[in-house]
Amino acid sequence: MELRVLQYFLMVAREENITRAAQQLHITQPTLSRQLAQLDRELGAKLFTRSSHNIVLTSEGMLLKRRAQELLALADKTMKEVAHEEDSLAGEVAVGCGEFLSVGELAEIMTDFRRKYPLVSFDVHSGNVVGIKRRIEAGELDVGLVGEPVDVRTYEFVRMARKEEWGVLVREDSPLADNTAVTPDDLAGIPLIVSKSEAARNALASWFGNRAPDMDVACTYNLLYNGAILVRAGMGVAVGLRLDGRYDGLRFVPLAQSFDMGTMLIWKEHQAFSPVTAAFIQFVKKRTSSRQNAPSEA
Repeated sequence: MELRVLQYFLMVAREENITRAAQQLHITQPTLSRQLAQLDRELGAKLFTRSSHNIVLTSEGMLLKRRAQELLALADKTMKEVAHEEDSLAGEVAVGCGEFLSVGELAEIMTDFRRKYPLVSFDVHSGNVVGIKRRIEAGELDVGLVGEPVDVRTYEFVRMARKEEWGVLVREDSPLADNTAVTPDDLAGIPLIVSKSEAARNALASWFGNRAPDMDVACTYNLLYNGAILVRAGMGVAVGLRLDGRYDGLRFVPLAQSFDMGTMLIWKEHQAFSPVTAAFIQFVKKRTSSRQNAPSEA
C-alpha cells in the first residue's frame, strides 16, 4: 500500500466524487478509478458505495480513512525530522501536554532550545495522560508532560520543579467562594465535576477519607476548561489543579491539606529518535540536572 494511493483515497473520500477528486489530484479519472479498484482488491474490502450523485465511504472505508490520516501525518512528521541541513539542527519536536502550571517551566526550556537552534519548530498537542501515552506509543508524539502517579516502566523521564496544587473552581456567588480552603465536609453532597483520570479520582477519594461515600460526581472532564463552563452554568463545583487561566465569575479555592502533585516529561525508552528530538531530550536532561544540582539559598 503506497502513501500516494492513500492520498488519492483521502481526496476521493473528501470530494465524494471521482471526477472532482481527479481534477484536484491532476490525474485522469480512469487512472484514479484503477487505483481505487486496486486498493479494494489489495485490502479485500469494498471502500466506497455509489449513489446517483456521489460515492460514500463504507464502514471499512471509514476505518481506512482514520488509519490513512494517521499514517500520512506520521510520514509527514518523519520527513520533517530527517530533512535537516548538515551543519544546522532543524526539524520538529512533537510535544504532548496536560493542563499544568509546570507547562510554563517546559515552555521556558522549549524557548531556550529554539533560541539555540532557530530552525527547530515544535508541535504541541493538549490532552490527558491516556491520550498522550497512546500518541507516544503510536509515534505521533516524541515527549509528553504528564501528572504523577503514572506508569513509566517503559519510559525515561525527568521531573519538573513546579508542584501542582489541587482545589475547586466555584462560582463567585457560592458559599464556598470566600473560604481560604475547602474540606471534605464542605464538599460532601455537593455535585462535583471531576477529572476523568482514574489516578486523580482515586487520590480525591483518598482525600475525602470517610466522607468518600458522600462524593456526588455529576460529571467528568479530561481538560478543565469545559469543566469551568459547567461550573458557570451551575452544575456544581469542579475539582482540578490551579492554572494560570482566568475564568470570569469563578474563583479557585485550594483543598485543605491538599495533596501536591508532581509532573514529569516522559519519552519512550530505547527509542531511536530523530537528531532534533534527541538533542532536545539531552537539553532537557541537562537543564533539569543543573537545577537539581544548584546550591540551595541560605
